[in-house]
Parts: sequence; structure tokens; C-alpha cells
Amino acid sequence: MSADLSTIVKAYDVRGVVPDQWDEALAELFGAAFTQVTGATAIVVGHDMRPSSPGLSRAFARGAAARGVDVVEIGLCSTDQLYYASGALDLPGAMFTASHNPARYNGIKMCRAGAAPVGQDTGLAEIRELVERWSGSGAPEPAAETGTITRRDTLRDYAAHLRSLVDLSSVRPLKVVVDAGNGMGGHTVPTVFEGLPLDLVPMYFELDGTFPNHEANPLDPENIVDLRKRVREEGADLGIAFDGDADRCFVVDENGDPVPPSAITALVAARELARHGGSGTVIHNLITSWSVPEVVRENGGSPVRTRVGHSFIKAEMARTGAIFGGEHSAHYYFRDFWNADTGMLAALHVLAALGGQEGTLSALVAQYDRYVGSGEINSTVDEQAARLAALKAAYAGRGDVELDELDGLTVTAADWWFNVRPSNTEPLLRLNAEARDEATMSKIRDEALAIIRG
Repeated sequence: MSADLSTIVKAYDVRGVVPDQWDEALAELFGAAFTQVTGATAIVVGHDMRPSSPGLSRAFARGAAARGVDVVEIGLCSTDQLYYASGALDLPGAMFTASHNPARYNGIKMCRAGAAPVGQDTGLAEIRELVERWSGSGAPEPAAETGTITRRDTLRDYAAHLRSLVDLSSVRPLKVVVDAGNGMGGHTVPTVFEGLPLDLVPMYFELDGTFPNHEANPLDPENIVDLRKRVREEGADLGIAFDGDADRCFVVDENGDPVPPSAITALVAARELARHGGSGTVIHNLITSWSVPEVVRENGGSPVRTRVGHSFIKAEMARTGAIFGGEHSAHYYFRDFWNADTGMLAALHVLAALGGQEGTLSALVAQYDRYVGSGEINSTVDEQAARLAALKAAYAGRGDVELDELDGLTVTAADWWFNVRPSNTEPLLRLNAEARDEATMSKIRDEALAIIRG
């Protein structure tokens, strides 16, 4: 009987509980299907620190090699280290990780050569179809000649590439607390930071895919409580938290206060525009702060607004030749990193910006954090379309607002905006609101929530 993969093949990746929803036998079929859809003759494969990751990764490699494809295994790595290998080696790649999900989960993030994304519209649907068919009828016949499986260490090359993109040679000494959340930041940070003028205070650097200290999702305020406290105790200049596969970074200032990812997007955008001669396109999704397009224009750039989601960001990066892109979720994309996202490169930019002047991080980011945001507020609703229609009806007749439906519903006025988007996977509506002051933001937030929640 064919497997039903509808619950584990998501919009951008594969993700599910091991072994309940998928296992090494299916991973081997995914390896074979991936090579067929990409037409690869060689691929690169890496994995995170989850207990199931080495076995799943090796099974995928076996499936690819059985089809005559040579496999380069880079072993333990962050997701952006896998993207580096895909770009530098010009090979399609597969990363075994479930990012910030609990320990019993695992998944595959796949890309074509040069770290180009594989999502539902760019090959993932075809991969799912093949795996489902083969799980019922049996794997395809092996190739006449099996491919090779070889090991390669890319960590130092990855670190050198990142450091070639940010000049940290003249920064003042900084004390930085880094919370790796027992994820892959504990593997990459020591090598990337080696030799820099940084007094590094490591937290939870031990690789442990059971996440004994807290979930490796720094966007949840509960998971940065320890980091905020440690920054204050140490009198550090800043704190940085990485998620489980270390492709996202989250920053707190010297007071332990979180720095909104939109402010980091604006800061890095200004630096990247300066590095590229004061011009260039910068991508931002529609729920980043108004600060982002403002800062981009002030620094000579052209902001381009997109839907939420890395496949949309990466597609616009490629279409426009953008130099940088940022999302509210702390994903940061760089043209000089094959348009892929790397939290580590964003972290180096923050360190360079802070260390290149004498002020505090809170003072530095104030110029990039100009408005009051609600953060993302999720509401469980049974009829997403009906609640969105009710919101639209409530605001459609007003002459002081503009409505657009690029992604969900966005309502924009002179002093505020809000966006409401349905979740692709859960019965949720996600609200983000922003205004010029706290009172206005609270009013608009509460108005929208009253309609959403009926």
C-alpha cells in the first residue's frame, strides 16, 4: 500500500514525527526521487544533531547512490552551512533537520545546485508523488553502477566565506552571549567567531537534539528568558540566539531587551546597500515594519514588498537581483550567499555595526525601530475565509484606508496598518499590526481581533 505523505510534505520541506510518520525506508526513497527530479549526477547531504538525523541522512544518501549519483556527505552542519556547500560545490543539496520542532520530529530541506529552493512549485510535489508511488510498488531498479559516498568537511570554508563578506578587522572588543539552544549554533559559532575580538559567553552549546534546556525557537519569548538574564548578569554588549538548525538568529540588546527582526533587517539593509555602492534592491515581506522600506530608501535602495515565506523571498531575490532580503521571522537572505538565508551572516553584520562605533546596541537600533508593533497574534477560527470576509467588509467602505490582498488582507491608513493571514497548516488566522504610537496600535489590534474572533 502506498504511503500518504500529505501530512509530512509541507510547502517548503518535509517534516514529521520519526518513526511514526516517516523513517529510514522512506528517506531512502526520498533520496532516489530527489536525484530523479533534479537530474543530479552528484549531490551534497548534511544533518543536524537530532538522534534520528544520521540514520535518515545516510539512508537518503544510499537511495541517491543506488541511482548512480555520487554523494558528498558533510555530516553535522547548520542549514546555512548546507546552503554554502550547495553553492560552493554547485550541487543540489539535502539538509536533515526539523529546525525548532520537538525532538521526535525530523525533516528534509532540499535545494537545487546553487542553493536554489525546492518547494511545492519547484519540485517537491513531484518528489512526493514518486515516493508515494514507489512506497507501494517498490523502489526503482538500481542503476548499473552505484554512485560513490564520500565525506567532506566544509565548516572552515563556510566560516571563511561568511567572514569575507563582513569586515570585522577593526571592531572594538565586544562581550557577546550566544544561546545555541543545544542546536547547530554550538557547532558553527566557535569556528566562525574564532580569532575575532569577542569575549564569547556560550550558553547551551552542547549538541543535544532532545533540547534539554528549552525549545530551539528564539521567536517564542519563553525561549530567550535565559539569554536575557545572562546578558544582564554578564554586563554583555548583546546577546544572540539561534534556532535548532542555526539558520535564524535573534538579537537582544545590552539591557536584555529583544531587538525586533525588522530592525535587524533595516540595519543589515543599510550596511549591504553601503557595501554595494549605495544602491540596490532589498526584499521585505509585507509584515515587516514600515521602518524597513523607509531605511532602504534613505540609503539609496529600492524596497520590494513580497508575500510571507522563503520561497517568495528567494524568487523575488532571483527575479530582481536583490542584494538582501529580510523577514519578520528572523530569516535573512543575501545575494552573496546564493540568495539563501543565513542567520550567522546577519549576526556578523550586527557585531560589525555595534563594534564599529562606541554606543550601545539599544542606541544603535533606535534609528531602525521607529514604530510600535503588536507582534504576531494567532487566533483559532473554524471559518478562516468567512472571518477574512468580515474584516474586509468592515473596512472596505472607509475612505481613510487602503486594502490589498497580496497575502491575506492588509489594511493601511496614514498612521497604522494591519495584516491578517490564514495559516497553511492549522485553523489559525495570524494578525500583525503596527502604528506610530502604542495607543493607536492597541486600538487597531483590538478592533481587528474582535472581528476575527467574532
